[in-house]
Amino acid sequence: MNRMWSPLIRPIIEKINAQYIVEVGSATGVNTWNILEYCRNHEAHMTAIDPFPAFDVDKYKKEFGNKFEICPKLSLDALPHLKDYDVVLLDGDHNWYTVYHELKVIDENFKDKKFPVIFLHDVGWPYARRDGYYNPENVPEKFRQPYAKAGMRIGREKLINQSGVRGGVNSDLYNAVDENTPRNGVLTAAEDFVKESNLNLSLEVVNPRAFHGLGILYPESAEMKKIVKDVIKSTDLRYSLAKIKSSIKIFLKGYYNPNS
Repeated sequence: MNRMWSPLIRPIIEKINAQYIVEVGSATGVNTWNILEYCRNHEAHMTAIDPFPAFDVDKYKKEFGNKFEICPKLSLDALPHLKDYDVVLLDGDHNWYTVYHELKVIDENFKDKKFPVIFLHDVGWPYARRDGYYNPENVPEKFRQPYAKAGMRIGREKLINQSGVRGGVNSDLYNAVDENTPRNGVLTAAEDFVKESNLNLSLEVVNPRAFHGLGILYPESAEMKKIVKDVIKSTDLRYSLAKIKSSIKIFLKGYYNPNS
């Protein structure tokens, strides 16, 4: 998500003059800092939702004061209590159940109100059509795909060590054994939500292979559509992709067994 901040996310939130931003999944706080810099420059504020933030929360509070609020809970426990935000960045647990129900909670919160702009990470490989679980027990059994702690590789439907080969991306996490099945993956969750919603929503998928892809979900209107399309069109995605591909090569080296 951090790599999509400057070319795509910030220009859109600036054009809509977002005043309240919610971030789901802060991790090391790199993009949280980006958001807070925006907030400081635009008289806005944010709430970061992460049960285990991996950054110095006190440092952020000291630096940004009342621009910053931390909610150390799971997203589905925290989101029902927040309201009137303009933008949501969803980058938490990358599975169908969590993302679909995050979107349903947001939908419920904005009954008879203007739906926010939502940025979704991981709408590309590997989690577009495959669930990942930080903690499988957080997902009800009936929504949980068969899973294993094993890595993934582009072009292989099965997990890497399922076929006796070690390595792969995110081999330290629990990943669905199969992909491309119903109710499986982040992009599937977003598509299912849009399909079932009574609202007139657009889902734009940008660079699905560039650091796992970015989805932009927004209320359909001529003005909003123009903002999103113009930002995408004006972004030099070839330049951004070249930088990202370079990072991906370094990133993947640590996960792939060169002899596999």
